[in-house]
Amino acid sequence: MKAKGKVFRYGDNVDTDVIIPARYLNTSDPMELAKYCMCDIDQDFVKQVQEGDIIVADANFGCGSSREHAPLAIKTAGVSCVIAASFARIFYRNSINIGLPILESPEAVANIEAGDEVEVDFDTGAITNVTKGQSYQGQAFPPFMQEIISAGGLVPYINENLLEK
Repeated sequence: MKAKGKVFRYGDNVDTDVIIPARYLNTSDPMELAKYCMCDIDQDFVKQVQEGDIIVADANFGCGSSREHAPLAIKTAGVSCVIAASFARIFYRNSINIGLPILESPEAVANIEAGDEVEVDFDTGAITNVTKGQSYQGQAFPPFMQEIISAGGLVPYINENLLEK
């Protein structure tokens, strides 16, 4: 699996209340959530994000509440991957559960800027900054996690692989 897109760049401690503010949690409709993704930190995000684009952030991305709405809003907005120096653990797990690929790579984060075009190979963890001609190494997903992400999340994975057998 690979992703390629333009980078939206954020700093440290981007919490789930910024990713999808609580005032928009009166729905669980992914398309409705996506309309407000990142609106409190980047009002132009939903107007500019294109299918396949990538979020790059510093440390502790996804901290705050454990709501699954945050990675769901990001994925439904069209983001193909989030790369960060580190993630809040519950956000990391929620992302895998809903099929949003995320990679930790402090080196990549230190060298990638907003607007750069980046390509990610999820099988190997390779991150290539196409704009700058630089490559970095992130942690590749174990095969079972790749299967969950490829299926679109944990529930579709279970439906495809366990319930049908």
